[in-house]
Amino acid sequence: MDIFTASVVCLAMNIYFEARSEPVAGQIGVTQVVMNRVADPRYPNTPCEVIHQGPTKPSWKDPKVSYPVRHKCQFSWYCDGKADKITDKKAFTEALRIAYGVATKRVDDKVNGATHYHAYYVQPEWASTKTPTAILGSHLFYRWEKQ
Repeated sequence: MDIFTASVVCLAMNIYFEARSEPVAGQIGVTQVVMNRVADPRYPNTPCEVIHQGPTKPSWKDPKVSYPVRHKCQFSWYCDGKADKITDKKAFTEALRIAYGVATKRVDDKVNGATHYHAYYVQPEWASTKTPTAILGSHLFYRWEKQ
């Protein structure tokens, strides 16, 4: 799989597990956060690296294999300990369409450069240190200003 295809699949997985119940605008926003992080030198250089960013620990069965540390990832679905199985093919197909549109810049930036987001019903400590940029669906978006 080439890097572009892998990136679109990673983005679609992130949409599916982070925002599939959101309206399309919210799904686009979540995807644009990943792409805004890719463009920011404080983060890794590809969508897959951004989505999978976080501490890892070696497997107790095979120390050559590493797994993400539970609840310490950038995106909670990736290290929540649950199986990452696609069960809704229609939602995943839509996620692939959205991921492709954002990755190819065919979709306008709806989050104004946001690098962070959270659901409206939580208040993470970092939110007060970021600049609010948008509200889409049940997510609030923020930009981490460059210093």
